[in-house]
Amino acid sequence: MNPIMLIVFAVVLVGMTYFQMRAQKKQAQQRMESLNKLQKGYEVITIGGLYGTVDEVDTDKKTVVLDVDGVYLTFELTAIKTVLPLTEGIPAVAGGEGSVDVPEEESAIEE
Repeated sequence: MNPIMLIVFAVVLVGMTYFQMRAQKKQAQQRMESLNKLQKGYEVITIGGLYGTVDEVDTDKKTVVLDVDGVYLTFELTAIKTVLPLTEGIPAVAGGEGSVDVPEEESAIEE
């Protein structure tokens, strides 16, 4: 094998490794920022697929207490997989399990 080809191969390999590590670091930083912004009332999904509402966040112990249909469960902050988006200041599961899209004419109460 040609020595120039080896050098080019090594440079490409180092470049790919650098950009991959940089992307992973950026993604981890974004995840930690979203976990640090957790407040009471936010809806989240755990790594086990459990949907719950944040009741309490303890940043010193790095734990979060979730209200899951009246049952309070304590998890580590790293167990939170997804923070669901807020809708007009009210936490809501958009298109998730259990949500039903009701057309406006069906949602009106008829007298």
